[in-house]
Amino acid sequence: MLEIPKIALPGGETVPILGQGTWGMGEDARRAGQEADALRHGLDLGINLIDTAEMYADGRAEQITGEAIKGRREEVFLVSKVLPGNASRAGTIAACERSLKHLGTDRIDLYLLHWRGPHPLAETLAGFEELQQAGKIRHWGVSNFDMEDCRELDSLAPGISPGKAATNQVLFNLMRRGIEYDLLPWSRERGMPVMAYSPIEQGRLLKYPALGKVAERYGATPAQVALSWLLRQPGVIAIPKAARAAHIEENLAALDIRLDRDDLALLDRTFPPPASARPLEML
Repeated sequence: MLEIPKIALPGGETVPILGQGTWGMGEDARRAGQEADALRHGLDLGINLIDTAEMYADGRAEQITGEAIKGRREEVFLVSKVLPGNASRAGTIAACERSLKHLGTDRIDLYLLHWRGPHPLAETLAGFEELQQAGKIRHWGVSNFDMEDCRELDSLAPGISPGKAATNQVLFNLMRRGIEYDLLPWSRERGMPVMAYSPIEQGRLLKYPALGKVAERYGATPAQVALSWLLRQPGVIAIPKAARAAHIEENLAALDIRLDRDDLALLDRTFPPPASARPLEML
């Protein structure tokens, strides 16, 4: 079993830099058993961070996650999210209760606001604080927050225990590098990891010959190269989805790839880093 490097959250707790995503799971009941088995296989291999959300397949991804972690809850660092439309103070609490029921657990380790919506951010944070005090969530964070959102969060969070968001989950991969200009450095300065979703752009990255060229050097797949590039970034957690055991193993093996300067230069020419601030991208 590969040793998965870990990263510290603002409160000091460490989590693996490679997790398991569930976006897209639960959409076909015929695949539910296979998807739960894949998550279990990831746990067997030490990938104990699982990310899900109430939005994913209207809660069915949470249910599949709950089935996968049954009898293994103590092994898992569990992440879920509240939809913006539910993120009033009372709505956040009610949404968390529903997610806990879907997941078959009494607590969520990290609970995120999925993106900005109609409710004032202060209301959502008040809901998070109440859930923390009740022991129903251990950490809170955000998702799809741009720099303006993060500055607003910074102005509000000091009044919220423990005073810091644990993460900002955003779209980040070789095709979507805008956060490198401002959001990623800002997050690193505050000791707040970024959680990168869609690390291979839902497969669209794989058509680029540069990835195939680098992959050939290492006897790897283009997807592994794209994931390796992301995993080498300081302050980043990647959460690729894998619905099959073989895919889980492929993701894990990306940790063994050590991209050199020539590889990185080729990837930079193909996918240039940002030269100025860009609007935050979302999928």
